[in-house]
Amino acid sequence: MAACNNPQAGSEHTADSTVTKPTITEEAVTIQVDTVTLNSVVAFSSDTTVKKPIVLIAPEWWGLNDYEKGRAKQLAELGYLAIAIDFYGNGKHAENPDQAKAFATPFYMNPQLGFGRLQAALAKAKTFPQADTTRIAAIGYCFGGSMVLNAAKLGLPVNGVVSFHGGLQTVPPQKGLTKAQILVCHGGADPFVPAQDVATFKKQLDSLSIPYTFKEYAGATHAFTNPASTANGKKFNMPIEYNAAADTASWNDMRAFFGVIFK
Repeated sequence: MAACNNPQAGSEHTADSTVTKPTITEEAVTIQVDTVTLNSVVAFSSDTTVKKPIVLIAPEWWGLNDYEKGRAKQLAELGYLAIAIDFYGNGKHAENPDQAKAFATPFYMNPQLGFGRLQAALAKAKTFPQADTTRIAAIGYCFGGSMVLNAAKLGLPVNGVVSFHGGLQTVPPQKGLTKAQILVCHGGADPFVPAQDVATFKKQLDSLSIPYTFKEYAGATHAFTNPASTANGKKFNMPIEYNAAADTASWNDMRAFFGVIFK
């Protein structure tokens, strides 16, 4: 069975069937994009006998932090080679919403900017001997969700993308260019993604017969997968909060999606 279809890929079983988590290697890597250095992190299990599908991780609008690095480690435990990307570059991350908006706006204004970051991260991931370079996914959170949706529509050569509570005002899809399979994990109570955005997103893909899966989690707000969201919402007076049920459900939906695209 392929590693991606085995949630305990790389783990060992003792005589009493107790499962031991694999040893995870977390390696800091630098990726040069023009004059910007992306100080990113790659995570994978110590089992080097099985090639591991690549998963690119685009961060929330705060920039790369321990949340995305933790997700990379979780993915490594599932048998993937994951790379958490320093999207803004030079280790830059926002301390408040105004700063985050300033950092993120150029990427929204110029979708090719985010596309280039993901291309560069993919090229770096492919240099690892542990990587299965034929099976690739990109996932993103909030801002990062928008970035991976844009990349899919712009033709990033991946098997699939997953957006967790990402914005849906992304570039229009083009027939023949959008080849990656798409999973959208959307909070049903997300005030930052109005119903009209959802309808437009679906209509654009439907009009070109581009397949996608749209999952909506009732009662979940924006940023529902991040445990820090509740505190950040209170601190900055933002309508965001963590939703454990939606977090678990969306993670399981992602795993099932990977099981399909990596067959």
